[in-house]
Amino acid sequence: MEAFNKIVQEVKKAVNGKDNAIVLSLLALLAGGNILIEDIPGVGKTTMAIAFSKALGLRYGRVQFSPDTLPSDITGFAVYNKETGTMRFNKGAVFCNLFLADELNRASSRTQAALLEAMEERQVTVEGQSYPLEKPFSVIATQNPVGASGTQLLPDSQTDRFMIRISMGYPKEADELKMLVSRGQGNPMDSICPVIGREDFLTLQSRVKNVYIDPKLGRYIVSLVTATRDNEMFLRGASPRATLSLAEMARAAAFASDRDYVVPKDIGNVFLPTLCHRVILSASAHTNRTTAEQALTSVYRSVTPPGI
Repeated sequence: MEAFNKIVQEVKKAVNGKDNAIVLSLLALLAGGNILIEDIPGVGKTTMAIAFSKALGLRYGRVQFSPDTLPSDITGFAVYNKETGTMRFNKGAVFCNLFLADELNRASSRTQAALLEAMEERQVTVEGQSYPLEKPFSVIATQNPVGASGTQLLPDSQTDRFMIRISMGYPKEADELKMLVSRGQGNPMDSICPVIGREDFLTLQSRVKNVYIDPKLGRYIVSLVTATRDNEMFLRGASPRATLSLAEMARAAAFASDRDYVVPKDIGNVFLPTLCHRVILSASAHTNRTTAEQALTSVYRSVTPPGI
């Protein structure tokens, strides 16, 4: 699809050699989902998030999370106005279209939880009053590897609200050299121009929602997810929210391929990044040094796609 490819090319101006991460992230944004980017510092997580906000013409907010970041820094807070005798709400950083939660797992559990309502219900509640967030709204959160200095685990309820989890990884030598040369000519971020605007992006999202999933493929998606629940490799399988996310990601993948219907290949292309962060491996899997990717690949191969 032309618009999809143009957005990818624009983001690639600032992010070298990470085409798969860019494509998956754009699919998740088109599906209206939230993105978790897990990797070591300095590999371009924040750069990619900001590049998307510029290429999509969306208003973004950013918070650099730290142990002393407060929930009110995210959601906002109410203050008493003595002149009017009423409470006035001051909006927090989350009131935007694309919220960048940088190093989310460095914050306290209480602050991490401040994002839960925004991520799922697209609203925040302060002092008993709910405030809707502007559409579109997505969270792009980055986190350092679990166990890194100053980090603490994200709660499972929050991890499950991310449509996909991806990793940037180190660039190849040629890509790192290209990055070095381009930085010598100025900041590549300054060259990124909006490909579309907010209203156009909302239109694309609505078109993704209308992509057709055949009932046979719907049963296939359900079978893939339920296959993780009675499997000795998993202590806990994927949730029903994972089923919905897999369907939405498949719709977005079909849309990016300029189709208005889903085929089995679309589901396979997004299966791992949609489910890897939603399962917990069993003790036997850890003993055999089986990764979540390996276990899920085995599940994927064990379920036969429908012939349509």
